[in-house]
Amino acid sequence: MRPNSRFLISSFLLLAVAGCGSWSNPIDRISPHRIDIQQGNVITQEMLNKLKPGMTPSQVRFILGTPLIVDPFRANRWDYVYHHEKGGKVVEHRRVTAVFENEKLKGLEGDVVAAALKRPEATPESSKQEGEKK
Repeated sequence: MRPNSRFLISSFLLLAVAGCGSWSNPIDRISPHRIDIQQGNVITQEMLNKLKPGMTPSQVRFILGTPLIVDPFRANRWDYVYHHEKGGKVVEHRRVTAVFENEKLKGLEGDVVAAALKRPEATPESSKQEGEKK
């Protein structure tokens, strides 16, 4: 071998060993790619504002879509769940439950509540009843 090539090889090995010493733990810097995951029903405030007490289950299904969870033991309750992860971290998690009584929408429970169903005293029927009492 020529002296020039020995110098190049030894320089390369020296740089490679020196580079490895400064990179203490390669596992900390390497992480798998995590995809964005959206699961469940996307429920917007506009959709919830369309709901009114006394609506039939088919009307609620038309507005909100098919519920993610229908419990066979509690048919009067529909659960809409939305879960969004970005890069393995939860960005958004919402839960809305529609409660029915006698095949009519009684109310909503969960994270987001429609204005008409939030306060029963704000409905036109209850206002009329209060006016009659006075």
